[in-house]
Amino acid sequence: MIIAGITGTIGTGKSTVAAMFGELGAFIIDADKLAHEVVEPGKPAWQAIIDKFGSKLLNQDQTLNRQMLADIVFKDQAKLQVLNSIVHPEVFKEDQRLVNERKAIDPDGLIIKDIPLLLEMGRDVARLMVDIIIVVYASPDIQLKRLVARGVAEADARNRINNQVPVKDKMKLADFIINNDGTLDETRVQVRAIYQQLMPGSNQLEADSDFADHE
Repeated sequence: MIIAGITGTIGTGKSTVAAMFGELGAFIIDADKLAHEVVEPGKPAWQAIIDKFGSKLLNQDQTLNRQMLADIVFKDQAKLQVLNSIVHPEVFKEDQRLVNERKAIDPDGLIIKDIPLLLEMGRDVARLMVDIIIVVYASPDIQLKRLVARGVAEADARNRINNQVPVKDKMKLADFIINNDGTLDETRVQVRAIYQQLMPGSNQLEADSDFADHE
């Protein structure tokens, strides 16, 4: 079993790249999806967030108002760290459960973990979670365009980009780097090459379907 972590910064296209690995047969663990699940109403992380940031964050159905929370933490690095300290341990627990399940099913397979903040946890912690680090790169202009295309105001998009560790710093710690400034086909070629290196004995299928949106 090989476990590879995909990371980058917001708007670089991490989820698009992870999905391409999924096309080739890898099992995908999406940390953002896990982060949503662990803060569902009544769960420990949900309660801790309310205790720290207040009940004003609750929607009528008791779910978190994610946009309001994002507006708070992306403008204040200290508050972002508090949020991460609540959510990350719960995500880690669920991540380990999925890994153990997958190892039992496919001990010789490839797990791809889509973890935006993999390297923010420190290189030593990252290496406990994954064997291989793949950093997805996109230029700042491309990142900004993608966020604005999602409906994020330009000023907010710049704040989100600037509040994250620069992707060039993450690239220094990578085993593989994928440049996602180009077309989907250009990105897919890079993904296939890495997949072949990690799983040289596998019978990979050609990936013909396109993904309309980058992350």
